[in-house]
Amino acid sequence: MGAFQNFVDGFKPEVSDHDSVNSPAHYGDKDSKDYESGNNALAGFKDPQAGDGGLKRRLTGRHVQFIALGGSIGTGLFIGSGGALYNGGPGFLMIDFILIGIMLLMVVMALGELGAIFPVAGSFAAYSTRFIDPAVGFAMAYNYWLQWLIVLPLELVAASIVITYWDPTEVIPRGVWVAVFLIVITIINLFGVRGYGEFEFFGSLIKVLAVIGFIIAGVVINVGGGPTGQYFGTETWRNPGAFNNGFKGFSGLFVTAAFAFAGTELIGLAAAETANARKEIPKAAKQIFMRVTIFYVLALLIVSFIVPYTDDRLVSGTSSYDARASPFVIAFNIAQIGVLPSIMNAVILVSVLSVGNSAVYAASRTLQAMAVIGQAPRLFAYVDRQGRPLPGVILSLIFGLLGFLIYASETARGTVFNWLLAISGLSTIISWLCICIAHARFRLAWHRAGHTLEELPWKSPFGIYGSIFGAVFNVLVICFTFYVSAFPIGEGDMSKNDRVIAFFQGFVSVPIVVFVFYIPFKIIKRTKLVSIDDIDVSTGRKDPVPVEVLRREREEEAAKPIYKKIFNFFF
Repeated sequence: MGAFQNFVDGFKPEVSDHDSVNSPAHYGDKDSKDYESGNNALAGFKDPQAGDGGLKRRLTGRHVQFIALGGSIGTGLFIGSGGALYNGGPGFLMIDFILIGIMLLMVVMALGELGAIFPVAGSFAAYSTRFIDPAVGFAMAYNYWLQWLIVLPLELVAASIVITYWDPTEVIPRGVWVAVFLIVITIINLFGVRGYGEFEFFGSLIKVLAVIGFIIAGVVINVGGGPTGQYFGTETWRNPGAFNNGFKGFSGLFVTAAFAFAGTELIGLAAAETANARKEIPKAAKQIFMRVTIFYVLALLIVSFIVPYTDDRLVSGTSSYDARASPFVIAFNIAQIGVLPSIMNAVILVSVLSVGNSAVYAASRTLQAMAVIGQAPRLFAYVDRQGRPLPGVILSLIFGLLGFLIYASETARGTVFNWLLAISGLSTIISWLCICIAHARFRLAWHRAGHTLEELPWKSPFGIYGSIFGAVFNVLVICFTFYVSAFPIGEGDMSKNDRVIAFFQGFVSVPIVVFVFYIPFKIIKRTKLVSIDDIDVSTGRKDPVPVEVLRREREEEAAKPIYKKIFNFFF
């Protein structure tokens, strides 16, 4: 009974001497005075004692490393890249993924710097509230929360579709698989952040090994080592060609590439639950280089050498989550290797469940952080003794029941999910934009307060200019998305109604963020852009490290052999 009682007691609120101090603000209780310039700068970090919102720091170095390395490798890479290859050709596929990858390096390095000095609950949502404008933080946080709230039912449906690869006649109904996977994700989240970390560690390990295995197998297939003995070389880049659909093909692939990279920013969200975040978050941020170059660019380059963009199987799936449209699976089918497509589908299934697990984590932590600073109902600020934000987790799991729309007609299910996705379609881009702006403004405030870069626990190698580049590039992606949404590929064959639907499904998330979240909050709360002079760069810092200690650590790093420096920079 002792173990069971401990399990039950784990759901109770944690007893704290600071309960009266840490009590979150009621939703809507703040008035205009709370957002005057003096308090505006602290809105994202209301209480330095409650910086992590009651969450437990139980993620270790290996957890964070693998969350960064492969945590968000999922359907965006394994399946979504197929449609991108079809619409833009291999040339635009590579160009867009490389450009998004470069921009993402700037974003994650900036996030690593902020996460090292301010490892707080809510991460970049709190940074936007504190360093930009509470209205910006509110709008970005709710849009980001909606994105991950919607992802869970989509991933459950995707998992049930992947299963049909082995059970095409559906001997076991899809709804059964939706229920099974929802139960699995529920059990994982009962173990709190440690359960999330362990699942992501092993899931990421499987995905990383699979991508490495595909790269090796793809090279062998390409040079004629497959069962058919066919040599591929770079023929697909010459026939049918490297580019498709001109500027529209180029512009349209940016959102697909961003979707494939979505989730990279989770290392910032995990900072509040990471032991020794000062060292682990920057280390994880640096791994993005390897992930971009190996797990995306190199893997997709090899795919493009084997699968021509004219292959109709790339768009033959029943949905954007149908593994039969995966260019990785198609590549193995072209090579006529019997067992590898099944292995690849199993990896895709693990990826889908991993992203579903991340969805519950991200949605619940974002909602809890908003509740702590009074931007969401107080109920969602609750964190139990095991560090689980139970109300947020439960809400996410309840929303996962939408996965049973698998029993609706394909048209009805597609309509519902397409519009749900449209609501937060550019959420990732908007979040990355806010991270870059927040970092740039933090750097200006840090300098204005008389601090030096030497005092930072870790600084982005790209500095403020990297964040400016990242912000400008994200704005350009939003502009490209507007263009492709207004003038979609194949517009000549579309009716007026179809074009209107295509536009709103491609771009409606921007007016929602602006007119539903940002402007109403700004008018009601009368918030202002935080002045650089009013930004507080001290409150919320976790145990500031003396400059002497930081200087000694950097001297030790500088004394290492050159090969170790190179390795440490990239890994």
